[in-house]
Amino acid sequence: MSEHGDHHGHDHHGHDDHDHGHDQHRGHAHAHASDLRDLSRRRLLVALALTSSFLIVEVAAGIWSGSLALLSDASHMLTDVGALGLALWAQALSRRPRSGSKTFGYRRAEILAAAANGIVLGITAVGVIIEAVGRLRAPPHVDARIMLAVAAIGLVVNLLGAWNLSRGGTHNLNLRAATIHMLADAAGSGAAIAAAILILAFGWDRADPITSIVISALILTGSWRLLRDATHVLMEGAPPGVDVATLERVAKETPGVCDVHDLHVWSIVDDAPVITAHVVLDPGAHGVEVARDVGRRIEEAVGQCHVTVQPEATLPDEQLLPAGGLVRPR
Repeated sequence: MSEHGDHHGHDHHGHDDHDHGHDQHRGHAHAHASDLRDLSRRRLLVALALTSSFLIVEVAAGIWSGSLALLSDASHMLTDVGALGLALWAQALSRRPRSGSKTFGYRRAEILAAAANGIVLGITAVGVIIEAVGRLRAPPHVDARIMLAVAAIGLVVNLLGAWNLSRGGTHNLNLRAATIHMLADAAGSGAAIAAAILILAFGWDRADPITSIVISALILTGSWRLLRDATHVLMEGAPPGVDVATLERVAKETPGVCDVHDLHVWSIVDDAPVITAHVVLDPGAHGVEVARDVGRRIEEAVGQCHVTVQPEATLPDEQLLPAGGLVRPR
């Protein structure tokens, strides 16, 4: 009797240590996620300051030179200021605590903002293409010297902004949307530089709309990918790099597991995956211990994730089935 009591106490102590380590790991993960959100917020603020400052310069230069191209680009920059502001608002909203009606909190706001930014990018690109096609028929005269100078400044500002945002990690869709906006502006500035050089060297006014069409096609590709990834998260798709079949095999190979069903893998945002599974226990298996082992093995296979395992006892009529395979009654 004493030996049994000692053994039970030892197991309980081991489980406490494991739970304490698990809680510590989870606490570190939450702290790390919070630090990343603070970092991305600072980077978004820097990008917003850069873009807003250059927007004022570009509007002034466009009015001074009478350049419609610069004013059109300034309107695109205004769209970017709105996009960065939306990204910051969504990030602030995502920090709100969960409530009785929003049990996951508001973190999905970042994904919605990324999707909205992807749509805005696509609409802007289509608008530029339509305008550029119209200019091909009757290209307006542009003061190429001012266009070249302002476009060069714009290229530096946008590349600095994109570099600043990319250092925050493009795994975050909200940050990635803002980065794509800045890169699209940088590409537009590069196209404007090329067009200005062609106009200065050869007087070829059609260089401006042609380069605009090429860049807009590239922007459309980027916006499509952004929308695709945001939709994948909203549709509860399995995060990239997570093989659901492998997770099912890992769970089934855990001692004490007879079968696995209702295995779901998704993400609230585009960070740590959320994994839930129901495991049918072998007769005599301890549900809590098996669930803990399945969760630990899944964490080892995936890395940082949130795992919930629901153990289920084998039904009596299943235990009476002859050898040759377990068939779950329907």
